[in-house]
Amino acid sequence: MVRITRPVKRWVLIPLSVVLVLVLVAAGVGFWTVQRAFPQVDGEIAVPGLESEVTVYRDRSGIPQIYANSAEDLFEAQGFVHAQDRFWQMHFNRMTTSGRLAEMFGEEQVETDVYLRTMGWRHVAEQEYELLEPETRAYLDAYAEGVNAYLDERDGGELGLEFSVLAFLAPDHEVEEWTPTDSLAWLKAMAWDLRGNMEDEIERASLLASGLDREQVEELYPDFPEEEHPTIVQEEDGKGDEEGPEEAPADDAPAPAAPVLQEVGAGLDSVPSLLGPEGPDLGSNSWVVSGEHTASGLPVLANDPHLGPQMPSIWYQTGLHCTDPGEACPFDVTGFSFAGLPGVVIGHNADVSWGFTNLGPDVADLYLERIEDGAAIVDGEPEPLDTREETVRVADGEPVEFTVRSTRHGPVLSDAEAALDLRGFGEAPPVDTDGEPVERTGGEPEDGGYAVSLAWTALTPGTTADAIFSMSTASDFEEFRDAARSFEVPAQNLIYADTEGTIGYQAPGTVPVRGKSDGRWPAPGWDSSYDWEGYLDFEDLPSVRNPDSGVIVTANQAAVGSDYPHFLTEDWDHGYRAARIHELLQEEIDAGDGLTAEDMIRLQMDTAHLGARDVVPFLLEADVDGPAARAQEVLADWDMDQDADSAGAAFYNAVWPRLLDLTFDELPEEYPMGGSSRGWLVVSRLLEDPDSHWWQGEEVSGRDAVLAAAMEQAADELSERFGDDPSGWRWGEMHTLTPTHPSLGTSGIGPVEWIFNGSPVQTSGGSSTVNATGWDHAEGYEVTWVPSMRMAVDMDDLDAARWIDLTGPSGHAFHPDRGSQTEAWATGETVPMPFTRGAVEEAAEDTLVLVP
Repeated sequence: MVRITRPVKRWVLIPLSVVLVLVLVAAGVGFWTVQRAFPQVDGEIAVPGLESEVTVYRDRSGIPQIYANSAEDLFEAQGFVHAQDRFWQMHFNRMTTSGRLAEMFGEEQVETDVYLRTMGWRHVAEQEYELLEPETRAYLDAYAEGVNAYLDERDGGELGLEFSVLAFLAPDHEVEEWTPTDSLAWLKAMAWDLRGNMEDEIERASLLASGLDREQVEELYPDFPEEEHPTIVQEEDGKGDEEGPEEAPADDAPAPAAPVLQEVGAGLDSVPSLLGPEGPDLGSNSWVVSGEHTASGLPVLANDPHLGPQMPSIWYQTGLHCTDPGEACPFDVTGFSFAGLPGVVIGHNADVSWGFTNLGPDVADLYLERIEDGAAIVDGEPEPLDTREETVRVADGEPVEFTVRSTRHGPVLSDAEAALDLRGFGEAPPVDTDGEPVERTGGEPEDGGYAVSLAWTALTPGTTADAIFSMSTASDFEEFRDAARSFEVPAQNLIYADTEGTIGYQAPGTVPVRGKSDGRWPAPGWDSSYDWEGYLDFEDLPSVRNPDSGVIVTANQAAVGSDYPHFLTEDWDHGYRAARIHELLQEEIDAGDGLTAEDMIRLQMDTAHLGARDVVPFLLEADVDGPAARAQEVLADWDMDQDADSAGAAFYNAVWPRLLDLTFDELPEEYPMGGSSRGWLVVSRLLEDPDSHWWQGEEVSGRDAVLAAAMEQAADELSERFGDDPSGWRWGEMHTLTPTHPSLGTSGIGPVEWIFNGSPVQTSGGSSTVNATGWDHAEGYEVTWVPSMRMAVDMDDLDAARWIDLTGPSGHAFHPDRGSQTEAWATGETVPMPFTRGAVEEAAEDTLVLVP
């Protein structure tokens, strides 16, 4: 039986030889050692390269609002301020995206570096710079100049406590100047984490190889239930109003015809997921409501992206303001940025507001390649491979040199030492989806095996950076859509609102048009009929403007119905969050009071478990006794909400993983169905089919017996953990969140983790609920995915907008603004999001002037 390995939880593994050193470092931390890395937030600082003074106001949460006379000064100041608060995060991210972790952490990271260099994130980013608009390049240059101005004044531990630790791990490591490529490479990391269904593609092939037949595998990957859950673009919305694109005629979806391979391993686990761990809970919520349904009479927009819980958080709150906005200096925007990247990614300006969720189209395919004599065989003819040489430098070790090879589809992943299991993936001949061998052209490949390559849209240089700046300066929906044309990867759902009352939705991104393949299974690279044939035109991507309903909801569900004429993916979120958001909004609309920004924040905290509605009635009919019978009484009174203090939620969520394990015991160990919407949908359908083969197991057989056994096992666990009285069990005590430092927070060294990680908090919610605090049923109940921020904006009063970050702006250990927002985040509170200069100055507690 094949095991599908879950992603590695540790981002950087610390070798045992340095454990003692790190403990000594942690024990020797003094107040002065820590404080010397804190940023100066008052007075004046000379920053070379500025043309004129720049003012930085910080409010009580430490959130900076930057005012400058020119765009170049504005972004230079942003680079300086980002580095003040988050330079370790910036440095760690650029070393990761460059495939240079081994330079800091030694030979344990060589596999990761080889894999990253094989894909060539930085190699692609270097090519993108020259493709960008001159203004974008100028902003990237100015940002880098600001970061470097900060670096010129500090060294070692003055940059952050992490650099004191690094001095022991890699004494010869030197911090290099920041470059525009460092910023652009971050976009590759973002695209990788949001790339779509590659894991599903691998899992389906593995399940087929493990002994399941095609029908059984398809049962585990049901179609989006569009009759039950809403798509983003509703049928009654069409493609938008008369100014939007016309709806294309319906057509048949591409036929699912692609080979699978015998075995796949966990090579992809070596690639760090900088936005969070891989898993089915990847997603986000956003919605916008038109003025006809709001108290103010203008649209209200809300967004909460679901990412991994890091310390510091992925996002960085900021305002970027030209003192006299106009053509020469067009920026007047407040929102969420990424440390290391200039501009604002999600937020609003004086005219428009926008939010993001992941569209999730299938933009990455694995190809099985026949390699013979240094060439890939395509349609019976050899095609020479492209090659480049790479060298990984290793702290306290010898450099590792290797050759990256690429076929017409992309880099050969199976060449990388980090993907050794992918070699096994290609050793057996492929079969097509009907189980018959695929016809090969020519003889056997060398050594009787195959290679595996990756086709991925992000490996073609693009212009996404242009979109970040042009969206921030848009003044209406047409300008916003035009800006979105440049947003190539990752493909996203964009929601929109403006002060004229328009609401809208646009899905930008580079989405491949495939030949014979539908992208759900690995494809035969030796047959060109399976190649990509181009990309969807922007005008063919889903879009809507001012729908009749006055509501647009995106929660990673299907963007369009089955009559949409183009293939995006079949691996959508299955729509429980979207259905619940629509349900909540309709209740508020029916109440007739008019929605506000505060209402939006409240709805973001909703914890209703729609999947449990289908399961609990069957659990209440199960024949159990002892602790399970007492727990069953608690379940009978449960309102299906996963509040932190809920006993019913505690018991149900303890039952769920046992129900999955007992039902799907035929599957490979740790099969990642978990708490995802797909798991909810599959189980709900099986419960209506007591004769399904899935209920027949090695340990327990029969639907009712499986339900009873799952309840009994869960009750025994919680009784031992929390006592015999089920009414005293609490979901929040099980479902805790600890924002974790991505490099040193999983070192296994208590004092080091105490210094660099955030404090644990109890949380409500769960996987695939609106308050999407996801957890891995195979690992425990701890939170692994979170609403990484929350924002709500009423276009009638931009100073009344609300926001919250998971942690806070500072990345420095022991700084008061590090983790200062976590408790508020956990309880659904927000902080003011001032926009106009008067409101910003009124909220300011610190004022820093950067002078030339």
